[in-house]
Amino acid sequence: MNTQILAPAAVLIVWSIVMLVWMALTRFPAMARMGKGGGGGAGLGKAKPGARGQDLEGRIPDEVNWKAHNYTHLMEQPTLFYAVVVILAIAGSAHDTVIAAWVYTGLRIVHSLWQALVNTLPVRFTLFVLSTLALAYLAVRALFATI
Repeated sequence: MNTQILAPAAVLIVWSIVMLVWMALTRFPAMARMGKGGGGGAGLGKAKPGARGQDLEGRIPDEVNWKAHNYTHLMEQPTLFYAVVVILAIAGSAHDTVIAAWVYTGLRIVHSLWQALVNTLPVRFTLFVLSTLALAYLAVRALFATI
């Protein structure tokens, strides 16, 4: 088994945890400010039963929610990346697939930083499309490696 291709997946997993921590470090203070009368909403003590993160939309600053939006995105499409990387590791990955996996990981990290800090749609969408193309390449290579 070629484990070299697993490194970009491991990096993206660690990055997802970084985004989780960043989200918590920005959201919790914003939620605390809500409870002190800031943020224009009811405090945590008045949260409705079963409230979720999406219930904070419009109640805490958008810049704070951007981290949460990105963390959610890291739980979506990258799950396909993890599966395809495992397939390629088992089936035997070539040098080009390792490079494509690093390209995907790098683009997702840049996408995260852009969404969390700037969040203009044209750039974010371009980063998403480029990472999706890298993922599609990896998926096709995994398909051919297994048939």
